Amino acid sequence: MQQQKRCSDPVALNLWHPLGAVAEVPAGIVANTVLLGEDVSFAVGADGAVFAWRSRAGLRTGDRFEPSAVDTALPAKSAYGYVWTSLGVPTEDLFPIPEYAESDRRKLNAATFGVNVSAPRAIENFLDMGHFPYVHTDILGVEPHTEVKEYDVEISVGRDEILATRCRFYQAMASVASGGGADVEYVYRVPHPFCSVLYKSSPLDETRMDVIAVFLQPLDEERIRAHMMLCVLDDTNADKIIKRFQQTIFGQDKPILENQFPKRLPLDPRAETPIRADKSAIAYRRWLSQKGLTYGVIPAAN
Repeated sequence: MQQQKRCSDPVALNLWHPLGAVAEVPAGIVANTVLLGEDVSFAVGADGAVFAWRSRAGLRTGDRFEPSAVDTALPAKSAYGYVWTSLGVPTEDLFPIPEYAESDRRKLNAATFGVNVSAPRAIENFLDMGHFPYVHTDILGVEPHTEVKEYDVEISVGRDEILATRCRFYQAMASVASGGGADVEYVYRVPHPFCSVLYKSSPLDETRMDVIAVFLQPLDEERIRAHMMLCVLDDTNADKIIKRFQQTIFGQDKPILENQFPKRLPLDPRAETPIRADKSAIAYRRWLSQKGLTYGVIPAAN
């Protein structure tokens, strides 16, 4: 296995991190991956129980999995359709997404993308509405509707997350269930340094919102696997159609992300010139600084 530079940041080590979609891992089969510079393995048992451990020689992807063979077990849990683990001492619970328990929603892993960028850079891009008309033209945005209207952002101490509300943007095609262009309402949550949850208006039910989340698995400080979770209202379109729409969106974002420089996110507020549309990004950088996160970022100078 390739030797990686291991993480020494306790903030990152103690987080829960996603490894892969449960539905895409054959039961009783080993899957190997990388997390925070370490080789890790995971598996899903026949009863749905999940396991994670530090990889060891001789146990390769595709091998049969026997729980008794794991002598370097890591914390493991199944949540929102994914296997999660930690290389440190995580909290007992993961952040809540109550909509995931609603029985009439479609719950899918749209795709898992490898991207050569840091996890914080990718989260910041996910929060950015200003790029919609230029990167996602005729889908999530269209000229001349380019203005990012005033919106609200708060850092919640009680919930330990960032919340952006009153976000509205004109979209030509907000989802595959859309019937045409419309002003779409967004709510952004960042409940985890490397995960963000987006709520957006449902074209099928004006009283509810679709949920799209990005769960990032940092391979190292400048490479990630991005797991795209969908929890949407759509009783018409096939899974592959719903997935393809999100894959198109992320495919447009990927070259933008990989051309970011520097790949790690600068936390010094003077490092990059902010504008009004960047309120969420400014709050996100401040929140990471308050947490003392050093992995995947360029810390602010003292």
